[in-house]
Amino acid sequence: MNYLINLQMKRLIVLFLILSLLVSCTNKKAQQPSKAEKRQYTEQQNPIEVIVLQRTTFKKELVNNGKLVALKKSELQFRVGEHFRNGDHVNAGQCIAGLNSFSYRQQVTSSEIQLKRARLEMQNLLIGQGYNTMDSALIPSVIYDMAKIKSGYAEALQSFSTAQFNLNSTKLSAPFTGILANIKQKQFEQVTAGTSFCTLIDNSEFEAEFRIVESEAGYIRLNGEVHLIPFTGQAIYQAYISEINPVIDENGMILVKARAKNTTGALMDGMNVKVVIEKEVPGQLVVPKSAIVLRDNQEVLFKCVNDSIAFWTYVQTTGENTTSFSVIANIDKGAELEAGDTIIVSGNLNLAHESHVTIE
Repeated sequence: MNYLINLQMKRLIVLFLILSLLVSCTNKKAQQPSKAEKRQYTEQQNPIEVIVLQRTTFKKELVNNGKLVALKKSELQFRVGEHFRNGDHVNAGQCIAGLNSFSYRQQVTSSEIQLKRARLEMQNLLIGQGYNTMDSALIPSVIYDMAKIKSGYAEALQSFSTAQFNLNSTKLSAPFTGILANIKQKQFEQVTAGTSFCTLIDNSEFEAEFRIVESEAGYIRLNGEVHLIPFTGQAIYQAYISEINPVIDENGMILVKARAKNTTGALMDGMNVKVVIEKEVPGQLVVPKSAIVLRDNQEVLFKCVNDSIAFWTYVQTTGENTTSFSVIANIDKGAELEAGDTIIVSGNLNLAHESHVTIE
């Protein structure tokens, strides 16, 4: 009997110890915070970059669309028709294309023979008049002109000149250095007289034609510097205003031309470009474009206060260029902005008013 009682007691003690251990584990698990609670109590980090706001000269930009026009451009034509060869780049005086000149050389030879025969006939007429010379300075003009006509010398001389002109016209030479464009005919094709064979373009320098509105006339001056940016690339070409048409058209626009060197060789006649005109405006508060964000369609920037707090500030942009804005405080919203303020320029997209920030 005692043995059975002792065994029962031991079993109760073991069961009690097991239950106590289970209760202890459950309490510990309940005391551990969940992952959601960890996220709730983790402080949000907002790394930022800042600048100190200063008054400086702002380069305000006026952007227009323009089109390039070659300063030298000429359509070249053959004056007589036959066959030709072509090319793509030529120097001044270089032959661009040639016609079959056989028939024209024959014409020159034939007309030269006729000219010599007429000269002999004219000489015989002058000898009959008592003159042993053909020097027009030693013969009265009436007698000399009559002998030229009666002998056929005047007509033969004209025919010879025409034949030489036609022979020379079988070669098409470049009047200036440039590139060839708009060549439609191929080698050995027939070309008629007066037909445009090609266009020669001097691509070393171009003129951009663009228009500005009347109110922007103060931005430009003759020989003033502008920049040309082709739509097809990122290169920027320095140019200067070469012409301002002193007439305002019916749409209130002024035609302006700006000349630029084709330094890279990438500019082409007829190319569309952006024309950027800069005007310096002194004493402006200037911030990078990244400093301005939109909140409810309002322009906003954040000031950094006490090196740790983002302060929501409404502003208005008064000027823009490629990289920056000139700004003023939006007084209608009760905002304040002045030189010396620390402005957040990076890491501001998700900030709220009085967000805690860390300056990097």
